[in-house]
Amino acid sequence: MHMLKEPFENRSGKLFIDGVPAEKLAEEFGTPLYVMSEERIRANYRRLRKAFSAHYGKIRIYYAAKTNTNISVLKILAGEGAHVDAVSPGEVSLALKAGFAADKILFTGTSVRTDELEFLAARAIAVNADSLSPLERLLGIKTPELFSARVNPEVGAGHHSHVVTAGKETKFGLWQDDAVKAYGLAKKAGVRRFGIHMHIGAGVLDTEPFLLALDRLLGIAKKIRVETGVEFEFVDMGGGLGVPYKPGEKELDLAVFSENILSLFKKRAAEYGLGEPVFCLEPGRYLVCDAGALLAAVNTVKTTPFKKFIGVDAGLNTLLRPALYGSYHHILSAGKLDLPDTQTCDVVGQICESGDVLARDRRLPEIAEGDLLAVLNAGAYGFSMSSQYNSRPRAAEALVKNGDYELIRERETLEDLLARQRIARWLK
Repeated sequence: MHMLKEPFENRSGKLFIDGVPAEKLAEEFGTPLYVMSEERIRANYRRLRKAFSAHYGKIRIYYAAKTNTNISVLKILAGEGAHVDAVSPGEVSLALKAGFAADKILFTGTSVRTDELEFLAARAIAVNADSLSPLERLLGIKTPELFSARVNPEVGAGHHSHVVTAGKETKFGLWQDDAVKAYGLAKKAGVRRFGIHMHIGAGVLDTEPFLLALDRLLGIAKKIRVETGVEFEFVDMGGGLGVPYKPGEKELDLAVFSENILSLFKKRAAEYGLGEPVFCLEPGRYLVCDAGALLAAVNTVKTTPFKKFIGVDAGLNTLLRPALYGSYHHILSAGKLDLPDTQTCDVVGQICESGDVLARDRRLPEIAEGDLLAVLNAGAYGFSMSSQYNSRPRAAEALVKNGDYELIRERETLEDLLARQRIARWLK
């Protein structure tokens, strides 16, 4: 039996999420349904901030909005005092609507269009450039008050090759010589405030890659300071803090992690004459992943000579990570938590693709059509990666808090599939 942790609870074999029965949520709002726990998001943020603040007085946490941009989730984190790491004008717009001030948003885009730079400049959003081109175009539009560059520290890590964002093979970041050039250009143009940034990858549970990359980043910052005279207001380690997905998988030891990271940071900052810049990090998954679950109803139980398939009403259109990365998400039978796992089966979706598998060779109790399954760790990259593939409307989202609950995104309808479509005049 899976050992549950907050906000998930086993009450007489039934799954409760922050005091609300999963079956009740599914009955009221339908499935597939994303469920987010407000209290878990707040607890994750506070735990992370406390761990880092214990070792350094100037800490800033940017929420990596790409993980989950539901406006309610954004408002929760705005209330906690978070900043926002945005990677698109859409994320910037949503953050502003959620109540984040413009100076609490850092835009880190790649292959950025000129009209997007104009959008950011008009709203006084700080740009964290990952190549020389957007910087040169931005300076042609407006001299920003603050400039930061995303530097490639040549050290990458991640749970899958697709999410490694530093090193020789990645499209992201400025290499050292171009970084020096970028800061020189920005200073010459009249920029007066500066930061420096890196991001090595996603889902990292080991401290060592962060230490290696941070050491490299600070060495580059020293070179930039010496050659251009730039003083750094902040140093941003980026995100990538992993969470355990599999039962028994070891969690990131925040106390040790924060102490090791900040010990190196303070030592190198002093050695390199960097002063005492604000130390920033950009968690996304760490804040919202384990706060969410995807509820899906079983509509087909199918046995072949080789496999048993549990067919549910969610799939790669609802949760892409298993198909995209081969990711593991633990799955529970929401009404049978006390029953033993007696069968091995594949949990599959409704999409016309052989890769539409949420779980392979998974041990589960006896499952019947009409049962409710809960896919855990779905708060990050769940809805944000979902689609209307196979012309299936996107799922609804609910927020729970201490026994209370509310719908925070309506389920799309068949009519929504036609939204913004137009029939060519010669076909009418």
